[in-house]
Amino acid sequence: MHPMLTTAIKAARRAGTLISRASLDLDRVQVARKGPNDYVTEVDRAAEESIIETLSTAYPDHAFLGEESGAVAPAQGPDTDSPEYQWVIDPIDGTTNFIHGLPLYAISIALMHRGQITQAVVYDPSSNELFTASRGSGAFLNDRRIRVSGQRRYSDALLGAHLGKSTMSGPSPFTELLSESAAVRRLGSTVLALAYVAAGRLDGFCGVGLKPWDLAAGGLLILEAGGLVADFDGEQQWMKTGRVVAASPKIFPQMLGYLNA
Repeated sequence: MHPMLTTAIKAARRAGTLISRASLDLDRVQVARKGPNDYVTEVDRAAEESIIETLSTAYPDHAFLGEESGAVAPAQGPDTDSPEYQWVIDPIDGTTNFIHGLPLYAISIALMHRGQITQAVVYDPSSNELFTASRGSGAFLNDRRIRVSGQRRYSDALLGAHLGKSTMSGPSPFTELLSESAAVRRLGSTVLALAYVAAGRLDGFCGVGLKPWDLAAGGLLILEAGGLVADFDGEQQWMKTGRVVAASPKIFPQMLGYLNA
């Protein structure tokens, strides 16, 4: 296992312990609203601080991009707009689920090296499921190699989505994409949905309005599990646009076809 991945796993498990302890007494967790349907808790901030502390201790010349902290310069070395190494972190993806006691949330940690995702960790502390990937070395769930599903028929495909309430409930460019599949699931955690595509639990995922910390680790997991990831034009700008299609090889072109019909 790559040593940087090993360190990321350590950071994720340490943060997971903090989150799990907090989940036992949710009435005491302080919650603030960042925007409509967008919440942050003291646990999000503490988990992100814990992750950054673990990683920066091991790699003081690495930069960070966190959902709560934003861009954080290296503890040592130059502060540049294009750092050679940057960790992309979401301490709790699925905060709304977390504060309601719904165990569908996860920690996401990815490493970017010169703009390319090279390491990925998604950790679900509720189920103790650890998804990992290193570029070129495959994707794993608790040390067992995973692959995307072999589903071929779109009418039998189970999709995940992050498309907003209006998109899911009324006419939109996504209506046929969703209605022609077997079913659609909104997990409330993009990070988990992408990990589930990598593990073959979902056949595909479509999302808009997403951030790099939502996508980086899950995107590498899917690629290393044999899946495909792109923006709605089939290009590799999904980290920048926040518009993503991810699926198994047979379902992916069918999803793009509906989006571009």
